[in-house]
Amino acid sequence: MSESELSDQQLLRYSRQIMLPQLDVSGQQRLLDARVLILGAGGLGCPLALYLASSGVGHITIVDDDVVELSNLQRQILYTDADVGRLKAEVVCERLAVVNPEVTVNAICQRPNSEDLSRLIKEVDLVLDGTDNFTSRYQHNRACIALKKPLLSASVIRFEGQLMYFHPTMDGPCYACLYPSANDVDENCSENGVLAPVAGVMATAMATEALKQLLKIGASSIGRLHLFDALAMEWRTVKVKADPECSDCATCRI
Repeated sequence: MSESELSDQQLLRYSRQIMLPQLDVSGQQRLLDARVLILGAGGLGCPLALYLASSGVGHITIVDDDVVELSNLQRQILYTDADVGRLKAEVVCERLAVVNPEVTVNAICQRPNSEDLSRLIKEVDLVLDGTDNFTSRYQHNRACIALKKPLLSASVIRFEGQLMYFHPTMDGPCYACLYPSANDVDENCSENGVLAPVAGVMATAMATEALKQLLKIGASSIGRLHLFDALAMEWRTVKVKADPECSDCATCRI
């Protein structure tokens, strides 16, 4: 792939990435051609979308049926006081268009049913889950398994965060292997609180891993759960194996 396939403006905009030998012009073109689906436009989805757009990921779809509330502004960095009451996905589209007008951003301002979710996932290269409830995460996990699409999932609560990459076509666990069951009521920010920058730490880690996967560079993250503890300022990595009796993915490995 020659440099002529990128415009002079693109070569300048993405010059600091293009100079990386693991990326180069061909890698930047791969990002420009990439399609991602971001589920959730909250504390994780906002910084994630911002970094993916500024990095030149060419096609981004944001799904969120919620509106901006005053309590969101502490950590959901794309919103301002003037946005309170507006649909989050629409606001994200507006902000990303200012950050990088070359990127195509689509807003889905309603919670997709199973059919709509499948259609959205079919169209992308990578699914990014930043939702804050287990019910949605299990639904997204099952849809990605059925369609054989990679899923990158992150979460944040109190002073802690976690990140894991799942790929149903590889010999690794799925989200249900990691959490066979969960209490959806007790584990969310509205009930337990969150330190604002911790959401940013996990969102930028999520963006970094997403770019790695789209570019197919770096070490594999299959089967590795990354845990962040802000109070100790420590990262830990825990190996997770596929559950041979998993209700979601076991039949896919037979």
